[in-house]
Amino acid sequence: MNALKIDGAADVRALVLTGYGLNCEAETCAALQTVGARVTARHVADAIADADALAGFQLVVFIGGFSFGDHIASGRVFANRLRFKMGERLLRHVGDGGLVLGICNGFQTIVKLGLLPGLEPGLAQRVSLVMNDRLGYWDAWVRLAVDRASPCVFTRALPPVIELPSRHGEGKLVFEEGPLRQVLEDRHLIPVRYADEAGAATERWPDNPDGSPGGIAGLCDPSGRVFGLMPHPEAYLYPENHPRWIAQREAGTLPEHGLGLHLLAGGVRAIAGG
Repeated sequence: MNALKIDGAADVRALVLTGYGLNCEAETCAALQTVGARVTARHVADAIADADALAGFQLVVFIGGFSFGDHIASGRVFANRLRFKMGERLLRHVGDGGLVLGICNGFQTIVKLGLLPGLEPGLAQRVSLVMNDRLGYWDAWVRLAVDRASPCVFTRALPPVIELPSRHGEGKLVFEEGPLRQVLEDRHLIPVRYADEAGAATERWPDNPDGSPGGIAGLCDPSGRVFGLMPHPEAYLYPENHPRWIAQREAGTLPEHGLGLHLLAGGVRAIAGG
């Protein structure tokens, strides 16, 4: 699969929000530009102050980093600021068919904002991301099993198992009491799960770095257009990013592009209609 040839990609506009301790804008912008999208990086404060900040953008990306220094909890302060100053605009963006991607801190933020899992109108937080079972910041590559039955537009063209870098200290997904988790399972709103060497979802550390139940590494809304995950696709754009790229080259399995690029390309392709 060639993620770099997307008809209509030049008509796709993506907004990458930056500032307040976020730090993955360069890689995220590079990924989206590589697959042909037109990308604007803008400080969150400027976007909040501009009532038309989201106008004309089909994709809004909440990137990784340490928003507001992870004070109180990762993504909490950022989510509160968005809720009261940009929440309605984000809901309109999604309601009008727009896409949202949250990566690591961005996933923490849109979960605590209530944009995910998005089972009902409005912004109601029903899940959260909390401290890893093994306390501390863990930085390592992980395998992800991809649910091919998920409506997630970002993952629909991915192979059954991919590898991505993962680096976080607060990535364990927890749910409100009741049937919510089973609803998400039944509706295939869990596009990616941490996987073991056999490609099966796992709760075992270190294959699952945070202890999320069922190996859950990301969620999408029922439309498949809002997606958040803890691992970092923007950090695997080139085959040489992979820690075993030389062994892959010698084995003849080195991909043409990093598999994280394919995930980001999925969003651009969905917008372009490809």
